[in-house]
Amino acid sequence: MSASKAARLNYAVEGRGPRVALVHGVGGVMQNWDGVVARLKDRFELVRYDLRGHGDSEKRPGPYTLADFVEDHVALLDDLGWESAHLVGFSLGGIIAQSIAIERSQRVGKVVLVSAIAGRTEAERTNAQERARTLASGGAGSHLDWAVDRWFTREFQAAHPDVVEERKRQARAQDPACYAAAFRVLAEYDLADDLHRIAQPTLVMTGELDEGSTPRMARLMAERIGGARLEILPGLKHSVLLEAPDLIASMLARFLGEQK
Repeated sequence: MSASKAARLNYAVEGRGPRVALVHGVGGVMQNWDGVVARLKDRFELVRYDLRGHGDSEKRPGPYTLADFVEDHVALLDDLGWESAHLVGFSLGGIIAQSIAIERSQRVGKVVLVSAIAGRTEAERTNAQERARTLASGGAGSHLDWAVDRWFTREFQAAHPDVVEERKRQARAQDPACYAAAFRVLAEYDLADDLHRIAQPTLVMTGELDEGSTPRMARLMAERIGGARLEILPGLKHSVLLEAPDLIASMLARFLGEQK
């Protein structure tokens, strides 16, 4: 990476058209975007990458800060020679996208926040911090059983056990310390009070049944970001990239393809 603070990222660039950067969630990998990329690469040039500490990116020791992830993203754009790109962030990637849009607005076109976090209640904050402590002490296996039910609907689990098992395998394969450091960022950061600073055209979406990135949070984000659009996805939980790639891709294509 060109910036000394930035981690070395594993990434891939595919397609042709307007430039779009895709940022995955904690414990995931850039392949979580496979279904979306397959449906969009004929219309957009897409970069996706493994977050620091994830997949094949640098396993830099924690603790991590939100600014670390922002620095990684901007350094990657610099290395690619991209002045800016539309930005789509999922879960932790949604918090990263919020921060990039606020702090490095010149590097962002449109913004899409998918299954993202903002405005946690005190109870939600306490629960997230407890999950972070559990993960730090017990590793990925300590929370996967209940996490799967938060990620996927029961119907999808029954119909696509291979997808569910692959997502669990990805979580188990993460470096435990790096996974815990990234999850701590997800648990600790909340940019609700700064969302009014996002000036880019923005789409906010989350699953109707998402227990962590709730419809209430999505409505709050849409209300605080001027002119933002809101989509609550019927019948879906958290892992919408894997459970509903057709739907997500079609919504991204429509929003990102519109003229400003």
